[in-house]
Amino acid sequence: MSQGSKGNSIYAEQKVLADRKEALWLRFRMLQAIRQFFIEKGYLEVETPYLIPAPAPEVHIDAITAGNQFLHTSPELCMKRLLAAGFDKIFQICKCFRHGERGSLHLPEFTMLEWYCTDIDYEGLMDECEELISHVAVRLGFAGALDFQGEKISLEHPWKKITVTEVFKNYASVSLEFAIQTGCFDEIMVKEIEPLLGKTGPTILYDYPASMGALARLKPDGSGFAERFEIYIGGLELANGFSELTDSEEQRLRFTIDEEKRRLAGKKPYPTPEKFLSSLMQIHEAAGIALGIDRLAMLFSDSREIDHVVSFTPEDL
Repeated sequence: MSQGSKGNSIYAEQKVLADRKEALWLRFRMLQAIRQFFIEKGYLEVETPYLIPAPAPEVHIDAITAGNQFLHTSPELCMKRLLAAGFDKIFQICKCFRHGERGSLHLPEFTMLEWYCTDIDYEGLMDECEELISHVAVRLGFAGALDFQGEKISLEHPWKKITVTEVFKNYASVSLEFAIQTGCFDEIMVKEIEPLLGKTGPTILYDYPASMGALARLKPDGSGFAERFEIYIGGLELANGFSELTDSEEQRLRFTIDEEKRRLAGKKPYPTPEKFLSSLMQIHEAAGIALGIDRLAMLFSDSREIDHVVSFTPEDL
């Protein structure tokens, strides 16, 4: 490569980074607003290890190995151990790592906000998530509404709530039962349902089939649905929360089933997270949620690509 070509390449690379400055300033103010919200609510900010001996055996999420350990895909297991130890309101903003995830909405290294609270269920957590996002919107100057990809999105309360059963009836080309039986649930969600959710205002999608709530408590009515919800705004999936399953034997059984599914798919087996399982029975009642910081920054900065709201992508390095 000639000196001139090399210089042009370096200039182009630096311009890509410089063009993110405005979005990164917005992201900075967004993170300040998030921390302010939790401080005012009496939450403790915690930090848990990124390197862990055993991740949760989720069928569609693969951890990145680091020696004989794993980079966590979520701080969930460690944060729940803190709940079991008597921490009643905790939050964390941290990096998470997932193998093979890359696209306009995905990075293999991304930033997650997780928080957990005792003595509430998923309905109480829905309200708190709505309160958080509204708080951040006001601090960023988006009180009441925002524009995202050509759509005016109202943030007025209350937010729309709809069950998974209802969205399959309204939007999907197949029934919910067929999607579960044939293993195409995630595909139908991504291609047919998610792009339609939250287009004019936030939508809370709730009551997932039990098989789609690996760490969530089942509804007590015996309906076969889990107390899990997700929040969508502008077609973006922003958050995933649920009432926590605190039955260690039930959780062990679910992990065993998911580990078998991973094995049948030819995936790397994981050790069993024994310390997590043994701590579960010490949690009385709690709910927890994970919210994608990068996607929230996309929403508030009106960015189509996740690349626009992070300092560096893998391709920039």
